[in-house]
Amino acid sequence: MNKCSKLVALALGASVLFASVFTSCHKAAKNDKEILVVSFGTSYNSSRDLTIGGIENAIGAAFPDYKVARAFTADTIINILKERENLVIDNVDEALTRAANDGIKTLVVQPTHLMNGFEYTDLQKTLSKYESKFSKVVLAQPLLTSDADFSAVADAITAKTKNFDDGNTAICFMGHGTEAESNKVYAKMQEVLSSKGFANYYVGTVEATPSVEDLLAAIQAKGSYKKVVLHPLMVVAGDHANNDMAGDEEDSWKSIFKAAGFEVECVLEGLGQDTTIQQQYVAHTKAAINN
Repeated sequence: MNKCSKLVALALGASVLFASVFTSCHKAAKNDKEILVVSFGTSYNSSRDLTIGGIENAIGAAFPDYKVARAFTADTIINILKERENLVIDNVDEALTRAANDGIKTLVVQPTHLMNGFEYTDLQKTLSKYESKFSKVVLAQPLLTSDADFSAVADAITAKTKNFDDGNTAICFMGHGTEAESNKVYAKMQEVLSSKGFANYYVGTVEATPSVEDLLAAIQAKGSYKKVVLHPLMVVAGDHANNDMAGDEEDSWKSIFKAAGFEVECVLEGLGQDTTIQQQYVAHTKAAINN
């Protein structure tokens, strides 16, 4: 090999080495950043994949430099999935410990909670115990936080159900409800829907106010409805949607409206499977990363 050839070979070797080192450093940088998506969880597999999985996939696609991990807050659901399917899902403590042990430096926690209620407060408290284990930690906002969030979600749920809005149908969204002050989000969502001119939309809760009895009274008072459409105002279509809303027991929303003489149709789709809702979570994650 002549001198010129040796110089070319050395240059090529150096380029390959540099590329290899650069790639390794890039991978290392990618592996030390994580977005932990925290959900209550559900044992309904199909809904979980479409809703929680849909949100996680949207976040992963938007932030390819971050690892995306999952944690559930409901130990009961974690245990059911482990016993029933040998599916292991971290609780929040386990996920944070694992992230620290994996060398994560920048941690963004994105809850799929609807509001800043008891679960969100508990998540804040748990996260505070682990902050020293990471270089940067930020907790993103739940779905319904700002006025813009309420407007965007109102637009998403009405667009999804516009074919039902014929003047003869009451479209009812069922939320969970909470004893926390954050229960006011349901009344605010009703106000936003009304202000946008969606007069045939009603928002109620399973465990708080407005109750299904409140909705039934308002719908009967209108006097023009023949049909009621029921839709969960929850991220997943899990136990509450399938049983409290669409179940055959006499105290389910479906049974209550049927007993009152209405034709009833149930839509078993969680908010999390709507691409517009998924992008709302992406926007909250982006805001947290930019913080």
